[in-house]
Amino acid sequence: MLQIDITAQPRTDFGKGAARRLRREGLVPAVLYGQGSELVHIALPNHDLDLALRKSHVVFAVSYEGKTITAKPRDVQREPVKRNIEHVDLIIITETEAQARNDEAVADIAAAAAAAEAVEEAISIAAAAGEYDEPEASPAE
Repeated sequence: MLQIDITAQPRTDFGKGAARRLRREGLVPAVLYGQGSELVHIALPNHDLDLALRKSHVVFAVSYEGKTITAKPRDVQREPVKRNIEHVDLIIITETEAQARNDEAVADIAAAAAAAEAVEEAISIAAAAGEYDEPEASPAE
């Protein structure tokens, strides 16, 4: 399963100044909610979160206060120019929903692999028929 383990820290300070302090420390302010539970304010490691959000249909196993909670990203707020993550909303999901997201991710990977294979085959057929010339390397200056 495409599940990323991430450790959350509790967050007690709120507001613009507190969020900026967290970001300077390499953390991202986040909230965790859903499944009838109360809203929980947390801070997540920026680097790990950024890498995880590059994957489609990602599921997080959030470790918080000795518990592990399965969640998915609902909203990601980014800085408009540098694209740094400013805030994340995570929604709690069931194991069934997590498995469904994993199945979607596997299907996306299979579709991308099939498309790449089809392009390779089309190029080889065109090259065999003389319709496709390999690009020539330009001489180095």
